[in-house]
Amino acid sequence: MSYQHHTLSNGIRLIHRSSSSLVAHCGLTLNVGSRDETLSEQGLAHFIEHVIFKGTRKRKSYHILSRMENVGGEINAYTSKEDTCIHGSFMHPYYERWFDLVSDIMFNASFPERELNKEKDIILDEINSYKDNPAEQIFDDFDEVVFDKHPLGRNILGTPDRIREFNRDWVHDFIRRNHATHEMVIASVGRIPFAELIGLAEKYFGNAAPGSRQHNRQAFVAYRPRQKVVGRKNHQAHCMVGNQAYGATHSKKNTLMLLNNMLGGPGMNCRLNMAVREKYGFCYHIESNYQAYSDAGLFSIYFGTDPHYVDKTLYLITRELTRLREQRLGGLQLKRAKQQLIGQVAIAFESQLGEMLSMGKNMLVFNKAETIEDINEKISSVSASGLMEVANEVFEPGSLSTLIFKPS
Repeated sequence: MSYQHHTLSNGIRLIHRSSSSLVAHCGLTLNVGSRDETLSEQGLAHFIEHVIFKGTRKRKSYHILSRMENVGGEINAYTSKEDTCIHGSFMHPYYERWFDLVSDIMFNASFPERELNKEKDIILDEINSYKDNPAEQIFDDFDEVVFDKHPLGRNILGTPDRIREFNRDWVHDFIRRNHATHEMVIASVGRIPFAELIGLAEKYFGNAAPGSRQHNRQAFVAYRPRQKVVGRKNHQAHCMVGNQAYGATHSKKNTLMLLNNMLGGPGMNCRLNMAVREKYGFCYHIESNYQAYSDAGLFSIYFGTDPHYVDKTLYLITRELTRLREQRLGGLQLKRAKQQLIGQVAIAFESQLGEMLSMGKNMLVFNKAETIEDINEKISSVSASGLMEVANEVFEPGSLSTLIFKPS
């Protein structure tokens, strides 16, 4: 597996992997997300991701939405804490159609006031749908617990009061400050000669005015463990436990990835699932997660259970964390853990859409994309002593925060 790279004269980067598939995947990723908002702008990056599809100088919303769908493709977008992406999947002969559409959306969006007001109601409904799902809302609320009063702790969707204030001036000002060609990456996986791909990028993106910006992202340095219980009208209790963790460029990131996978990854034989669900039946679902941002990170454990089992489940979680802190893995255990994660990475790479999205994100952070061979090599280099060291740093009991949605 190999990637091909090119940089346009205005700073937009292009990365491509050739594929024999009839279906191509292409995305434009921008190094801007909710973390780049001021407090008064909370939710604006996500709002722009919605309204950028609502019209350009030459296309109405219907024509934008139909452009790829008319040939059996699709176009979508997402906003995260640190990046925004517009991406599409389509039959490979339609690459130019995608480039034409996305460049028009990116550089010629008109943001009709009527459409902006309509989209506010849609996002308010999206916020309410999250509030109706405590198993999803608790993840956003736990960000706020860990990253207290920091931009990383703010909900990507924003707040109803802020969203109602947004208008075209807000949108244009945010784009002017944050959308810069040196912070854009076009990623592609598909059946197209790279020279032809470069030609399309030059044709549709090469005339964009070059620009860069100074990242003034506030570092997160003031973590304090917090315990919080919130009363809710639920049948189940929903709980999260976690700690701040390593950023994307930290030398211990891959060790924590392996540790997290052993503890509460997708495998049914992960330690938490075996110790809590399989042995005692205390909960239907339990998992752990590790999210690495550019300069910070978050490790968390989530479970939902009957209110009577909350304390017992927390005790079992603590016991598993203690074992990882105090008991060194044997050679066979470590080998199996590595093999499992390497296999999961291989399966994940089977999704060419997922690979393309990962390529764009990695180019923004590292200015390169890791191949599956690169990732496997890093997983293989993790040592048992390294796992214990990371476990003692991240799973330290006095450093853990807790959030519980308790039925009332």
